[in-house]
Amino acid sequence: MKRAALLIVASIAGPASAAPAGYFDLRPGVALESGDSWTDAGARYHLYGVQSCLRGTFYTDRSGHREDCGEASLAVLAAFITDTRPVCAPVATIARVAYVVCYATVGADRLDLSNLMITSGYAFAALQPDGLPYSPAYAVAEQVAREKRAGLWQFQDVQHPAILLGRAAAKTSASP
Repeated sequence: MKRAALLIVASIAGPASAAPAGYFDLRPGVALESGDSWTDAGARYHLYGVQSCLRGTFYTDRSGHREDCGEASLAVLAAFITDTRPVCAPVATIARVAYVVCYATVGADRLDLSNLMITSGYAFAALQPDGLPYSPAYAVAEQVAREKRAGLWQFQDVQHPAILLGRAAAKTSASP
């Protein structure tokens, strides 16, 4: 069951940046649905090629507490939005959801927000129905994060969302 958006990224004082032509600001104040999607002014957005941890799935932290994996992904996305003020561009619209690519500015560098989420270990490369990643570069970033045990990868019981989604799809297709 999908829960309503829990987090609205707090607005912080400062001048608004002007996004380049074809881009829009991903500004504090959007309603985050997950660690890879949000709504703003009635429109729905999703980071292209990214799958965050599913809300309602859990991992066990080092203190032995069960924590919501999806909430962890969502919190990291909120922090990146607040700290880096990304700008985004739509690449596709499917079923009234705009899939976007975003870049965050850190110092003089422009960094791919999806890659930041994946390399930090709080998101995963999204997979196509055939099991191949939408973005091979994101699959490589995920493998590096896994090897470094970054973010959620440090916990033994984190379940890759693609496995959980695949099981749910198989169960649905097997139902009469």
